[in-house]
Amino acid sequence: MSRARLPPCWPRPRIYDGRVPVTGEYEPSPHKWVRDQVERYEATDGREANTLAGTRRPVVIFTTRGRKSGKIRKFPLMRVEHDGNYAMVASVGGGPLHPEWYFNIKDDPEALMVQDGAERFDAAARELSGDERDVWWDRAVEAYPTYADYQRKTDREIPVLLAERRA
Repeated sequence: MSRARLPPCWPRPRIYDGRVPVTGEYEPSPHKWVRDQVERYEATDGREANTLAGTRRPVVIFTTRGRKSGKIRKFPLMRVEHDGNYAMVASVGGGPLHPEWYFNIKDDPEALMVQDGAERFDAAARELSGDERDVWWDRAVEAYPTYADYQRKTDREIPVLLAERRA
């Protein structure tokens, strides 16, 4: 008896499942490595594709709504967690501009979902400043020391947002 080979992971539907307030048509990232990592992470509840490529540093998946398209966007960021809240560091490798996801979140801070392993939850984000930003920046650099290099490389202050669980 021959067995049909299953693909390594089933394709995800293009319509989000509606478990969180971030609903609508899913638009995968234009970057292949982001698309592949998000798909694999979600398909395995974070058992695979859960680190930054070439490192052992963990990532989590964030889901937002595009401010221009209204479509669902997903991306991995370094895992910087403390007391159930997560920092979102808008570093872009120390580039001169903020990432697109930063503007999406600033436009609609409650259209946010966090997936850390198998756990998914609704969140709201806010940009940090002052002492609170400094504390979370230190946590981020501890989780991923390269952030310090990114900050030295750019003239802009790298934004740090905090994703807080919603009731």
